[in-house]
Amino acid sequence: MASAGHLCSVLLVVCILGLHHSSGFWIVNVVFPPNAKARIPSNSTPPLIIVPGNLGNRLEAKIDKPVLVHWMCYKKTENWFTLWIDLNMFMPIGVDCWIDNIRLVYNRTTRRSSNSPGVQVRVPGFGQTYPIEFLDQNKLAGYFHTMVQHLVNMGYTRNETVRGAPYDWRLAPNENAEYFTELQDLVEKMYDEHQQPVYLLGHSMGCHYVLYFLNHQPQSWKDKYVRGFISLAAPWGGAVKPLRVMVSGENDGIPMISNIKIREEQRMTTTNPWMLPSDLSWPKDHVFISTPTFNYTNQDYQRLFTDINFEDGWHMWEDTKNLTGDLHPPGVEVWCMYGVGLPTPVTYIYDEEFPNVDPVDFVYADGDDTVDSFSMSLCKRWAGQQEKPVHVTEFRGLAHLNIVFHEKVLNQIQHILEGNSDMPKEVDVRSVA
Repeated sequence: MASAGHLCSVLLVVCILGLHHSSGFWIVNVVFPPNAKARIPSNSTPPLIIVPGNLGNRLEAKIDKPVLVHWMCYKKTENWFTLWIDLNMFMPIGVDCWIDNIRLVYNRTTRRSSNSPGVQVRVPGFGQTYPIEFLDQNKLAGYFHTMVQHLVNMGYTRNETVRGAPYDWRLAPNENAEYFTELQDLVEKMYDEHQQPVYLLGHSMGCHYVLYFLNHQPQSWKDKYVRGFISLAAPWGGAVKPLRVMVSGENDGIPMISNIKIREEQRMTTTNPWMLPSDLSWPKDHVFISTPTFNYTNQDYQRLFTDINFEDGWHMWEDTKNLTGDLHPPGVEVWCMYGVGLPTPVTYIYDEEFPNVDPVDFVYADGDDTVDSFSMSLCKRWAGQQEKPVHVTEFRGLAHLNIVFHEKVLNQIQHILEGNSDMPKEVDVRSVA
């Protein structure tokens, strides 16, 4: 049983790799989350809320479906079950059932998304750390576990001084208003309980969620309740990978799931179009998708979505492009950390079978293997746009997801939480010392 469980865990993580742009999960660390080293407990444990990246927390569902995509799928359940992540979703028939359960239905008239008919979806454990520490009930896919344990070792208490703020990551902020009300209530509750302002920590797309939240709060509220914002690997100018995901899908070579099959799910979230490279941040002549007949820049999104037969994507992008696209400063002290020094695709090249084939070549730039450093470094502009300090640290050789595991990053976070604002401008994680 142990070997079978290990095989399932490896398959699980490899599958996660192909599902979305922000899920550059590093296999070893996800399947075997590093143990946090023992620490001398600190007397300084200011309250901290963690906002995960896309795919970064569990989802649950209950179904009573009018029709089934396959006779082997469940039609009705009495109880809530795990929707993300459940190993059954990677079985040949299971993936069809899972896609039909997790998909969103976009309405161009109302500009809103809804669940698949007969499906209810909820986010379990808001305010708790378990739904972001491990993404499955069997604790095979670790995410924030190492970081939370590091915090516990330095004196934090789960679900008291450190809390998680999971959300429905299928939806962009314009369709998640209830979440931001809950997040505000959580910040104010932790402030009242601990009598000091709260740190907000985000990873990847979660940083955009934090930015959107802060941009919609009065400065007086932020001055009272928020001590600072710790940003990890944020695609501030958008990411290029969602383009490949929506164009041709990406299964990372998993034989039981075709790229085209997984593309069905990847086109059904409004967060993929939201995270496209911003036309306010990227050069207007940069080619993101190159084909024998046309080169697509950020000025050609409408044509791209038409050419790939996904016109809903254009409307989703229209709905979401201005949510955080202008990068209005958050108005709190910021610690912006991200990886550099790794080749990261910024152009996907296709042959004449575009869009229903894999890219045949890539153009690379510097980044963290998932998001390019140009996009992540845009937080530097806030230094001249707000009164609160902005600290930027580049971690050379650090991959996108590894930033939530790496000891040098965890030590920097501890340094911040202990009240030490100063940060090095660069840390080389490749060095032993």
